[in-house]
Amino acid sequence: MGVKGTLLAVDAGNSKTDAAVLAPDGTVLGSARGGGFQPPVVGVAAAVDGLAEIVGRAAADAGVPVSFAHVTACLANADLPVEETALERELLGRGWSASVRVHNDTFAILRAGLDEPRGVAVVCGAGVNCVGMTPDGRTARFPAIGKISGDWGGGGGLSEEALWFAARAEDGRGEPTELARALPAHFGLASMYALIEALHLDRIPHGRRHELAPVLFRVAAEGDPVALGLVHRMAEEVVALSAVALRRLGLLGEEAPVVLGGSVLAARHPQLEGRIRELLAVRAPKAVVRFVTAPPVLGAGLLALDEWGAEPGAAERLREQYPD
Repeated sequence: MGVKGTLLAVDAGNSKTDAAVLAPDGTVLGSARGGGFQPPVVGVAAAVDGLAEIVGRAAADAGVPVSFAHVTACLANADLPVEETALERELLGRGWSASVRVHNDTFAILRAGLDEPRGVAVVCGAGVNCVGMTPDGRTARFPAIGKISGDWGGGGGLSEEALWFAARAEDGRGEPTELARALPAHFGLASMYALIEALHLDRIPHGRRHELAPVLFRVAAEGDPVALGLVHRMAEEVVALSAVALRRLGLLGEEAPVVLGGSVLAARHPQLEGRIRELLAVRAPKAVVRFVTAPPVLGAGLLALDEWGAEPGAAERLREQYPD
């Protein structure tokens, strides 16, 4: 048992990890930040080794040992229940707590945007994912591991689609689009051919492709039909995910929040947001759209309080320390 029943909340994304040590009343006693969590790249044990270093610094900041009443870890790449089970087993083996719950990191964003654990969240950052939950513990989720699980879009997917349409526009196979000029211009290049060559030969690192999603939205805002079509398709994907998750949870026919998060959605692009609201009004007319910009570790902390049994006012106290 940790000192005074302290709780550990972890939000570990692909690019960064936040850990917070909480008192049962919702007070943040200590915190730490570190690098991303990528077990598919380094292996489960090595990924948790990196997590352990961050947890150790959070515990030191709180002035407590690395021993907790309960651990809630919202982890990237925990896309399937079998992966959550494997990660729970690894965390239990570290001896941090006898009580451990692992969730996909999308659940942290969902809980951060809810007043109670009831609703659906769609996250659109580098990729796209959707989860939902109800107070009785039921959840809705998708594998969200790429095209093989039916996914489309996200910042990375939109960038790839924009490149595809721009390449075909320049060489004549596709319809004209301003993307053929705007995408290479972003990198100071004169043509799509030059951009294709630079990407293929790694003169532009693969990781910089995500920079093209904002270019796509800018071109769409200027009225380009091809770019606008991609933005509208992204809206259709967000609404399809939301409606299916709401239906699975029995929430489609009643007022329920749909939380939108991740860099693409949090940017509040008018063409994307407007189309999402328009389509939701048809497919899920009682859905209440919310945007969340609070750090996901807030959601991990709220889940920890839910799971452990929060003291009265604990959730409100925790939210005060992580303003949206």
